[in-house]
Amino acid sequence: MLTELEREGVQWVQIDEPYLATNVTADEWKLVENLYRRIREQTAGLRIMLQTYFEGVDDFEKITSLSVDGIGLDFVHDGGKTAKALEQSGWPEDKVLGAGLIDGRNIWRADLDAKLEAIRRIAAVVPLERLILQPSCSLLHVPVSTRAESGLDPVVRGALAFAEEKLDELRILRAAVRQGEQAVEAELAASREALNAFRLLPERNREDVASGLRQLADIPDSRNRPFSERFELQRNKWQLPPLPTTTIGSFPQTPEVRQARLKWRRGEWNDAQYEAFMKEQIEACIRLQEEIGIDVLVHGEFERTDMVEYFGEKLDGFVFTRNGWVQSYGSRCVKPPVIYADVAFVQPMTVKESVYAQSLTDRPVKGMLTGPITILNWSFVRDDLSREQVANQIALALRQEVLALEKAGIEMIQVDEPALREGLPLKQEDQDAYLQWAVKAFRLATSGVKDTTQIHTHMCYCEFHDMIDAIRSLDADVISIESSRSHGELISSFEQHDYDHGIGLGVYDIHSPRVPSVEEMSDMIDRALRVLRPELFWINPDCGLKTRGLAETVPALRNMVQAAQAARAQHFQRA
Repeated sequence: MLTELEREGVQWVQIDEPYLATNVTADEWKLVENLYRRIREQTAGLRIMLQTYFEGVDDFEKITSLSVDGIGLDFVHDGGKTAKALEQSGWPEDKVLGAGLIDGRNIWRADLDAKLEAIRRIAAVVPLERLILQPSCSLLHVPVSTRAESGLDPVVRGALAFAEEKLDELRILRAAVRQGEQAVEAELAASREALNAFRLLPERNREDVASGLRQLADIPDSRNRPFSERFELQRNKWQLPPLPTTTIGSFPQTPEVRQARLKWRRGEWNDAQYEAFMKEQIEACIRLQEEIGIDVLVHGEFERTDMVEYFGEKLDGFVFTRNGWVQSYGSRCVKPPVIYADVAFVQPMTVKESVYAQSLTDRPVKGMLTGPITILNWSFVRDDLSREQVANQIALALRQEVLALEKAGIEMIQVDEPALREGLPLKQEDQDAYLQWAVKAFRLATSGVKDTTQIHTHMCYCEFHDMIDAIRSLDADVISIESSRSHGELISSFEQHDYDHGIGLGVYDIHSPRVPSVEEMSDMIDRALRVLRPELFWINPDCGLKTRGLAETVPALRNMVQAAQAARAQHFQRA
């Protein structure tokens, strides 16, 4: 491929190697050195730009000695390591440096004065003719342009920089370096003014939120009793059958539900009409679950669009863009909320729907919340505080919601953390610290309840075999894990690690419209019960049902309940 490009007259080819910013072993470095030496030998006329990003490269001397013509390094997310290594080791005379100075993963305007100072430090080592100014990574992680965001507060909008604005920042920096700062003084001044106005916003400097963070040491982040004692209290309270069945939370959002929400947002329906429609949907959902025979019910989440956006709209500290779309995976795009200020609880967010659902049935109904780490990791986050501090702000706000649910009589509460692993740092030496504060944030949000109140959580979208200890440390009474597509791998994890809390391994894959048979689900249950204690095992789908249709959801849940009944007969014959 490279030979063909060279033959067609291409001068430069960029090869992305973000893996080199992880913990690269000595053997892997030997492989990389050999590969790029062979590339150089076979395409001597082609210039190779090797790009790394998302972190700093540990072995600076090894990467700078590779047989390439240029190397791109991340000067934003490296903790300052790259600039130090550059000053200590120098830069090879035969290579170009791509200095990733503008944050390609977040949406905030850069402090151009600080960036100019960074360029001066770099230029003291690398001549300008061999220096390229660039984003820290690809700009696919940010929206295209702020031009359409006319609905935002002008001060907030002025602090934003999407892809086009980031390229403009690079243009300004280049002009300041090449022509002198006086050539772009007006633009530099405008940038300073916008940043200063944003930093001084009262909602970014709330004393009540700061006071809450200062008092974290006085707020318990653990339950009153260990799980073994809570388990007995909860079993006596709830009187659930062995291998209880439940779902993850959301039920199919039909075109009628989406249309109703659109009418309400446009003002075509008033609040009373919309609330009446939602009550109809909740009641139908409760009746359906009762008829199918599910043991622990949910209200269906028909009032919610995105699981993070819904809570961001109800908490202080968030704003929402009109066209801030970014690629999530494949052809799927999302529009992340923006955490621009201090996050704080305003009023109950989920109590009304949960209490109404519980009033319709004698079976327990779970309250449903999105956890602090998922809200953090699926938002654009302010960059003047650490992610840990922001996570704790969110956790304290959610703690009030959890207590409000409990006070209203909702004593099974699910706090979902599907994105817990997504925030895991690339470097192994940083991962334990992240997991410690992430677990603490979850526990801050959930630990204030009574021992008989059952805390559930849910995780999906990733593998968990190497973080079982952190999952256990969450101290959730019940965790459900997406496992239908990697069931064997997860089962083997539990063969090596004892798990002594309630757990539900998803028994069927909701991402497919196919309805699995009772026999298939029974096989999944049997495999799990070989390594998990039956009295702790729950039976559930592997994820929420929002994107599915009722035509496949209802028969799949019926089969799941039948599989649970068969497993009870097999494993709890005396009961």
